[in-house]
Amino acid sequence: MRVTDLWERMSQALGQSYAKSWASDFHVSLLDGRTVEQALAEGEDAQVIWRAVHATLDLHPKFK
Repeated sequence: MRVTDLWERMSQALGQSYAKSWASDFHVSLLDGRTVEQALAEGEDAQVIWRAVHATLDLHPKFK
């Protein structure tokens, strides 16, 4: 998954403006307590991040 795909999915799930805020402020336990922004900066794979966000937000399984 590309990082642009991650941002697109996050925008669909949270809304475009809130997705960026959430990504910089919310610490995701499945990312070892890092924010999405921190995980990206540390080189975490976008697919791993998306799976963590998907689980954290308890999104419907068909929402991909």
